[in-house]
Amino acid sequence: MANLIGIDIGVKGALALLSPNGDLLEVVDMPTLDDGPKGRPAVNPPLLAELVYRWHAGHAFIELVGARPGEGAVGAFAFGRSRGVVEGVLGAAGIPATHLTPPTWKRLVGIPAGTDGAKDAARSEAIRRWPAQAGLFARVKDDGRAESALIAVAGLTKLTKITTGGAA
Repeated sequence: MANLIGIDIGVKGALALLSPNGDLLEVVDMPTLDDGPKGRPAVNPPLLAELVYRWHAGHAFIELVGARPGEGAVGAFAFGRSRGVVEGVLGAAGIPATHLTPPTWKRLVGIPAGTDGAKDAARSEAIRRWPAQAGLFARVKDDGRAESALIAVAGLTKLTKITTGGAA
């Protein structure tokens, strides 16, 4: 089995690279530039592509999310653009991608459902799993890093269950 990528999409998201054993090899914030409409941050396709190609992963797991209640049209469009850029770069790199809903990946890694404290719960779980790399998840704004790493763990769990014949 090859290394795999976990992706928390969006301009405040991140990407994590895991080994087939679940070792955290690298985690980076989503590559963005403030070149979107009216100078808003946007996922930068060439920077994302450079990262994805360098990692040589065999599979990617992406958080499946949509527009949030009360979100305006500009925010929803920007989020959709981020998703399209991520899927396009993975497709061009020939990396198969699987979407995982937040309840699915959170259940697979042991984070309780619900929104209250979910971001800190993800950071806490990432620190518990990779204590030698706790500094990667130390700041409140590192929740995207933690979530991307845990999305990769959930994907690895699903792949392992499939290859061993267990229920995913």
